[in-house]
Amino acid sequence: EESSSGLEIQLPSRLAKLYIEPTSQCNLDCKTCMRNSWDEAQGMMSEEVFSRVLEGLKAFSPAPSVFFGGFGEPLFHPDIINMIKRIKELGEKVELITNGTLLTKSMSLKLIEAGLDTLWVSIDGATPESYADIRLGATLPKVLENLHQFSKLINSLFGTEESHSLFPQSGTKLGIAFVAMKRNIADLPAVIDLGRKFGAEFYMLTNVLPYTPDMIKDVLYYQGVKDKEPSRVSMPQIDINETTHIPVYEALRKLSSTWSGFSSEKMKDRCPFIAKGAGAVRWDGDFSPCLPLLHSVTSYLDYLTNNNKRYTRHWSVGNIKERSLYALWNDPEHLAFRQRVQNFEFAPCTTCGNCDMILGNEEDCFGNTFPTCGGCLWAQGVIQCP
Repeated sequence: EESSSGLEIQLPSRLAKLYIEPTSQCNLDCKTCMRNSWDEAQGMMSEEVFSRVLEGLKAFSPAPSVFFGGFGEPLFHPDIINMIKRIKELGEKVELITNGTLLTKSMSLKLIEAGLDTLWVSIDGATPESYADIRLGATLPKVLENLHQFSKLINSLFGTEESHSLFPQSGTKLGIAFVAMKRNIADLPAVIDLGRKFGAEFYMLTNVLPYTPDMIKDVLYYQGVKDKEPSRVSMPQIDINETTHIPVYEALRKLSSTWSGFSSEKMKDRCPFIAKGAGAVRWDGDFSPCLPLLHSVTSYLDYLTNNNKRYTRHWSVGNIKERSLYALWNDPEHLAFRQRVQNFEFAPCTTCGNCDMILGNEEDCFGNTFPTCGGCLWAQGVIQCP
């Protein structure tokens, strides 16, 4: 946690937030989606899996918050309202992210009545043209009309003291998520204005992660991670092998370093999922420590070496159909991995580009084995999730 003074305080490791992927299916075909680069089977979370998740949550005290998201459209799951209700019966905070196309007036009312605490809506453009250019299969006017209906419901249900007595909480809060890229960054101020119009209380801005070659030109962070200040040591491009990797590793750890024009000290080297005590359950029951490891996916890291592909392989601690959530969280291998990520003694793969180990998460030149996290842009503060 971060204190009022800005000092970061490491809390004891516990499950504080659980991401639940109710489905990996979606009703849209967005240019930014990882489904453009995977070949996995897609599906819906079964009652068996969800019941196991629900039962598992009861073993934790204090109760972790729950976020319905992952890499599909949660409202596409036919039983999503009942899922939210059953989680809320445990007294837990529940959030959900949606593309907004299925957020009809009826759906909005059901979400509010179910007790949803925060509804995140992804809006990546402020005009019909810029929005449709990214979110194929959707139209901005329809999403804005849905948000208008949602906002009207909130105002009518919670706009007076008398109406507050109808529901056990003060109403579902609205958040706006925006994926920034060259083609839409000019729309950001207008998107914030749209959020204000509909009463949004939260905003989250993240960068696009290119899952296809044609998206590489849209990223905004290549120059942003470059170091423009003098560093105590400047490293040339050298071969990483048995002779060099130990001394180079020590130099990178002990000194403020610039590696091929990038500052390793200015990068964050902090996993937001591990830091906030998060875990993730995939639609089929696989439990992973973070969203980036929930699926196997190919992305493109142009700023490393010539548009090379990076293949991030899915890693699961186990499946909730076979072991309880409590057992998976406390699995020795999982706890060891979390400790390894907290120490973050991984090679600086996001800023290096000297060897082909950057092209996957199998191993790195510091001797770390699968899964390695040195090439994860979430850990460098480039990509964010609510």
